[in-house]
Amino acid sequence: MTDTATTPAAATATNEADTWTVAGRTFTSRLIVGTGKYKDFEQNAAAVEASGAEIVTVAVRRVNVSDPKAPMLTDYIDPKKITYLPNTAGCFTAEDAIRTLRLAREAGGWDLVKLEVLGEARTLYPDMRETLKATEILAKEGFAPMVYCVDDPIAAKQLEEAGAVAVMPLGAPIGSGLGIQNQVTVRLIVEGAKVPVLVDAGVGTASEAAVAMELGCDGVLMNTAIAEAKNPVRMAKAMRLAVEAGRHAYLSGRMQKRRYADPSSPLSGMI
Repeated sequence: MTDTATTPAAATATNEADTWTVAGRTFTSRLIVGTGKYKDFEQNAAAVEASGAEIVTVAVRRVNVSDPKAPMLTDYIDPKKITYLPNTAGCFTAEDAIRTLRLAREAGGWDLVKLEVLGEARTLYPDMRETLKATEILAKEGFAPMVYCVDDPIAAKQLEEAGAVAVMPLGAPIGSGLGIQNQVTVRLIVEGAKVPVLVDAGVGTASEAAVAMELGCDGVLMNTAIAEAKNPVRMAKAMRLAVEAGRHAYLSGRMQKRRYADPSSPLSGMI
């Protein structure tokens, strides 16, 4: 999904900031990062700062909301400066996901949320029947769900019609680092969507984040690629630059591919 203000033609004709909007909230950074797998909250906070991210995902089941003496993520990542996106990681039914997000709204007042309903523990692929059911119910209850889904343009459109404020197709299985396996289907989702499209899961390194953006995605969400890097903070910076580079490349409009060489300098009239 590409806003008219950020089409290639518009981008060259104006000096407007290249922002994106979801559920009425506008952001500059197109990189969303997670808050799991880091060695501690301090490293997590440093990575978030290096990434330039304005949104972090938070697994509701892992958040400390009851013990004020224990370390809390909010002590390191300020929710007044960074948008918290509660997610339903670890939920395998629509009922469980809905209950989890209702608790999140009661605890923190969040309505912009990330929905994922998994089908099985081995692949962590989304169960699209349960995901669609949960999306419909959450939307009716006033939530603004950003939804993790399979890389299927039909499923993505169904989620959009059910009330998803963003669709988030996987690039590859969660935590795999395999990169985007089906660029064609991701591109089809982007072309058909009227809501933001963000690649969620599978990105392992900076070049793969750039690919997602070159396909026209509005953003990329990642956790493991940064958290499990040997130097998470430096990788976070690399991902920031890759997302920016991929976005610039997309807006610039790449050259056409050719079967044969085309000289940069004319071959005729040479000395």
